Amino acid sequence: MKPPVSLKVVAIVALLWNLLGCLAFFSDLRLSPDDLARLPEAQQALYAARPGWAVVATAVAVFGGVLGSIGLSLRRKWAFPVFVLSLLGILVQDFGLFVLADGATLAGPVAVAMQAIVLAVGIGLVWFSRRAIARGWLV
Repeated sequence: MKPPVSLKVVAIVALLWNLLGCLAFFSDLRLSPDDLARLPEAQQALYAARPGWAVVATAVAVFGGVLGSIGLSLRRKWAFPVFVLSLLGILVQDFGLFVLADGATLAGPVAVAMQAIVLAVGIGLVWFSRRAIARGWLV
């Protein structure tokens, strides 16, 4: 079955979105002690409180998103489980950020809104890839 154009559009937009996530992830990892010292105190506290496994979860989320997006563009069914893994990474990251580190207070409403968008996109990609399999667009 020939997939609709929306499949390609979603795959390309998802890939760009997740590549931006990778860029943000690497930028975060490259923060030097001097860079951290220039951050507001609340953000410094957030970095100090962030557990290492939450950073690993972020890596799973962004790299899984890139891989899932590539799978979607190649019309492969394995995109779905990879997007599920990426979504799990988002959920674990958010648990570390908002439950254990109180990121909502420390990072503020902009960070909460951004993470809500990240979560919504993650859920949307899982839903879309599952729907694409059901419609026979992915093989």
